[in-house]
Amino acid sequence: MEIRKDITARFGIIYFLVVLIGMIIVAKIFMVQNMDTEKWKGIAKNLKNNTAETPAKRGNICADDGSILATSVPQYELRLDLAAPMIKRVYGDKADAFALEVAEFFGISKSQFKQKLDQQFKKGNRWFLIYPNDVNYNQLQQFKRLQMMQNNSFGSGLIVVTENERIMPHADLGSRIIGTLNKGAFGGVHGNVGYSGIEGLMEGYLSGKNGTALKRNFSGRWINVPVIEPKDGSDVITTLNVNLQDFANNALFRQMQTSQAEWGTAIVMEVKTGEVKALANLGRKADGSYAETYNFALGHQGSSEPGSTFKLMSLMVAMEHGYVDTSDVFDTGNGVWKYRGQTIYDSDYHRGGHGKLTMKEIFELSSNVGVAKIITKYYEGREQEYIDRIYNFGLNKPMGLGFFGEGIPRIKYPGDADWWGPSLAWISYGYEIKLTPLQTAAFYNAVANDGKMVKPKFVKEVRRNGILEKEFKTEVINPAICSKETLAKAQDLLKGVCIDGTGRSVNNPYFPIAGKTGTAQVAYNNQGYEKEGRKNYQASFAGYFPADDPQYTCVVVIVGPKGLYYGGSVAGPVFKEIVGKVYASFMEPRENELEQIAMLPQVKSGFKDKIELTAEELKLEIQAEKTDSKFIRVISDQDKLSASELAVGEGLVPDVRGMGGSDALYLLESSGLKVKMKGIGKVHKQSLRAGDKIKEGQTIYIDLG
Repeated sequence: MEIRKDITARFGIIYFLVVLIGMIIVAKIFMVQNMDTEKWKGIAKNLKNNTAETPAKRGNICADDGSILATSVPQYELRLDLAAPMIKRVYGDKADAFALEVAEFFGISKSQFKQKLDQQFKKGNRWFLIYPNDVNYNQLQQFKRLQMMQNNSFGSGLIVVTENERIMPHADLGSRIIGTLNKGAFGGVHGNVGYSGIEGLMEGYLSGKNGTALKRNFSGRWINVPVIEPKDGSDVITTLNVNLQDFANNALFRQMQTSQAEWGTAIVMEVKTGEVKALANLGRKADGSYAETYNFALGHQGSSEPGSTFKLMSLMVAMEHGYVDTSDVFDTGNGVWKYRGQTIYDSDYHRGGHGKLTMKEIFELSSNVGVAKIITKYYEGREQEYIDRIYNFGLNKPMGLGFFGEGIPRIKYPGDADWWGPSLAWISYGYEIKLTPLQTAAFYNAVANDGKMVKPKFVKEVRRNGILEKEFKTEVINPAICSKETLAKAQDLLKGVCIDGTGRSVNNPYFPIAGKTGTAQVAYNNQGYEKEGRKNYQASFAGYFPADDPQYTCVVVIVGPKGLYYGGSVAGPVFKEIVGKVYASFMEPRENELEQIAMLPQVKSGFKDKIELTAEELKLEIQAEKTDSKFIRVISDQDKLSASELAVGEGLVPDVRGMGGSDALYLLESSGLKVKMKGIGKVHKQSLRAGDKIKEGQTIYIDLG
């Protein structure tokens, strides 16, 4: 009995202690939340004010050969710590002199700058933004040499925040598919975030991870002491080819100017892999000029009625079901046919039409009446059978490319609210539906690729410090869009268009082409088909080459041309120019090619530490002069590699000949020059002479090859 009482007493004591500790914890939580709020707020504010994010360098976006399409160069934000002891001590006497120097340096109003500075000083705000725009390395060094910065009166409070500015060396070339950044996107995240194009698609690889630093004042200068080092982003190797992109852009630009169209796009796609080698997009600006204003090839604004290029899909459905063959004859009459209260016209109806034609001739001459009669004859009352087969091609679904703003196709289905009397006939030749130009390209590419439909591919691989991190394989959407018999007939139809039909103008004597012209009347931004008495047309050409051994698919779409508006007349010349240059540059066999012999690799000039690291990994010996220079010039001399100092004078134009594009861009931008780059490979020519004095805002043009 005594033992039982003893045990009960002990448990009572333990229970009392547990309850007491719990009450103490609850009381402490209450005190922290309510009584010490200001104290903890002060600690949090102090930590926030005295820590900074160290931005990671965003990875490069590169062309298929590794040449730079988008890269980051350092820029600097200038701030002033108005709570620095020296500034607080001398502010009243020297603020005017400081404001005058800053105003003269940046070309701004001294009075406005001084007024803003006074306001922030009186409010006790610490981190005063000296200049709203970032400065480059050269400007930063010049700013530090101002008298008020050198004598530590105000220099003691200078805070330099490094940010990486995104630069595209090839200017507007392919800028819409490369993409854009959005500063402070997605809930105010620090820094630039990939938004559209490849920048947005590959954000997870490109962005890297920011580091953390503490703001500390050492010997009168504010510096950031790293706590966590940033992890730079990886490089993305795209499928785009700079030369092919240039071909497509130039050909499209010339036709846009000639026809004064509203917008246009040109796509070049590799047949077997689905790799998109070029994607040009040009839109008309308010001043009448043209630029890459939007990604019409795959965006929702480019999704429209394809017109006659859709006739291929319709006739393939009818052939696949066994209803028709290419030799079957249909009467197109005088090129005018009324169906369910609506009139269908052939483009050349005013000439009296063509009368009886085979299905092959109907396709070659692009007869709306002929295609509509074929489809309505066999599918009226069985509309679902026709549309289901179109859906089996995969044309009713987005391709799931992952890009922001990707267009969503729309192909009506029987029973939909907007399905009406003539819908079957109109859909048969490309109306009352919506496809993006890239979806059309993917289908024509499947025909060229023996029926295998592959997803358009924009990224080949991701590399970190030159080492493969991830490789992207070709993705098959549909292994066989139709039977081999139907495919062979479809290929023959496309060849016939370019030999005897509406696409004769794109043919050439060197290699055969297969393709289809397209002309469609489209709406003015969903505001009707006519505006001020004028109709809006879309001209297109979709095809592949060489027809007997397809290597590339090309689709050209131009909307709103003035004057001529037929596909063969407007889009056809662009297609012809692109395929001619592609064939001459990438496919035509070269004579008298020299046999390759073993030789030392060609090493580009550039950063000394990077070159030495690469040489060490490749077990190459470079005989280099002893130098403290960050840059060296490498020379290949038969059986040895030698390096010498690459002199870089402050305020002088550097010599970047022999350097790779990325290193040259970094060095020139850091020197305060604006850079325009052309070509790929090593720099072989620069527009400004090395050693000349740099003028503010000066542009240098460099040629790579």
